[in-house]
Amino acid sequence: MLELAILGLLKEQELHGYELKKRLTDALGAFSSVSFGSLYPALARLEAAGAVRAVSAGDSEPVLSSPVVPMTGSIAGEAAAFRARRSTTRPARSSRTRKVYALTERGGQLFEELLETDSASVDDDRAFNLKLAFCRYLPPERRLGLFEQRRALLVDRLAKARSNHRSRKERMDLYTQSLLDHGTETTEADISWLDRLIALERKGGQPS
Repeated sequence: MLELAILGLLKEQELHGYELKKRLTDALGAFSSVSFGSLYPALARLEAAGAVRAVSAGDSEPVLSSPVVPMTGSIAGEAAAFRARRSTTRPARSSRTRKVYALTERGGQLFEELLETDSASVDDDRAFNLKLAFCRYLPPERRLGLFEQRRALLVDRLAKARSNHRSRKERMDLYTQSLLDHGTETTEADISWLDRLIALERKGGQPS
């Protein structure tokens, strides 16, 4: 999932590592805990696979040097010149370079392959949410299929939860029952939300 998220963000624009981590944290709740320790190895794997390329983007800053003070020919004048040089000299600042990552043609293909992979994505809440974040890149029929598969999964999940709830109701305390009620209500809300997305896709529209 991390590779899919990285490729999806780089599809939108070139980014360096810090920006990538920030985007993953800000935009994708499922990846809010991504660390540089997991991000950079993933970038290295994608780079080795030819899916991303790294370029150096320099943020050049001017190097400040001491002003030239003419020689005076006297001890007092030289001392004054030395003091002038000390008061006006600032440390030199070298240019900084940071690695920027960009998506390659192979990376675009890999992104599409990962995005369209069926596997168990609809059965994993985080994977589904991630695919949903990038589903604008899917063909309409694939988006519709993704939503319908997810809906069918939630309907089955809701039926099992209700059955389990009924069988355990007499043995549950108020707080456990409240927690299970919250879970079924959340699933019901998700099904209703998917119904709206499915209806919109069938009409050929997109959310505003």
